[in-house]
Amino acid sequence: MMSDDVAAVRAFNRFYTGVIGVLDEGLLRTTYSLTEARVLFELGQADASEVLDLRRRLDLDAGYLSRLLTRFTADGLVVRDRSPQDARRQVVRLTEQGRATQAMLDERAREEIETLLERLPGTGRRQLLSAMETITAVLDQAPRSGKFILRPLGPGDYGWVIHRNGLVYAEEFGWDATYEALVARIVSDYIEGHDPAGENAWIAEVAGEPVGCVFCVREDRSTARLRLLLVDPAARGLGIGAALVDECLLFARQAGYREMVLWTNDVLAAARRIYQHAGFELVEQAPHHGFGHDLVGQTWRLAL
Repeated sequence: MMSDDVAAVRAFNRFYTGVIGVLDEGLLRTTYSLTEARVLFELGQADASEVLDLRRRLDLDAGYLSRLLTRFTADGLVVRDRSPQDARRQVVRLTEQGRATQAMLDERAREEIETLLERLPGTGRRQLLSAMETITAVLDQAPRSGKFILRPLGPGDYGWVIHRNGLVYAEEFGWDATYEALVARIVSDYIEGHDPAGENAWIAEVAGEPVGCVFCVREDRSTARLRLLLVDPAARGLGIGAALVDECLLFARQAGYREMVLWTNDVLAAARRIYQHAGFELVEQAPHHGFGHDLVGQTWRLAL
């Protein structure tokens, strides 16, 4: 399995380096390599940079960086001096010609990316940008952007709800297809009997991609039921789950309900913390066998 994963990453690397032209003889139709262009870019971000700091930021071999700077000096792109704070350190700065070269490289890179994005439809562009953000966050072990929006469900969103619920709960808890079937029935019932005055549902989006959902449906004239709260694993930690629950509660209050209930299972600890924080109280729990496992079902209630 690991060899398949390695092969997949290598295949992506070969594909993407071809797309952005890294393997061309000269980057962006110039005589400069990718590394040389990156050094010029970094130098362009400040009036002057210490060579040691530059090497650390780019993680370059000292000898290799020295040879690059020697070439740049000969080409009239940079000048090197001793640091006024520490004569043992060397400072490098772009000349006027160097800044013009760096600006040219930056403009050509921008034009090539614009051309790439213009070939993509709106959905494809959003998918590409979201995937790039995900790759960056995973490899950098950093959280995704904290920016998200909540919106009503639109075409294709109902299928996403069923697919992501089935997949996420199978991967994280080993639940079988009977859970996905339950989600499909809930979604189908919502579509066929939706009462806009008393029922609503929301999708959470990050960078144009769905990452979460929740449904508010009618239980009876005075009671609303919260259903299908889900936050995609890649988007957790951003406060999306709490925001979805708050949106659900706000709608229920405005629709005139007096209380809200929900049913969950005790293994869903993260969701339970969100419900507790929102003010829900556990009123009933009982063991049951469902979705291929022995579970403890819980009913939570909140007076509105």
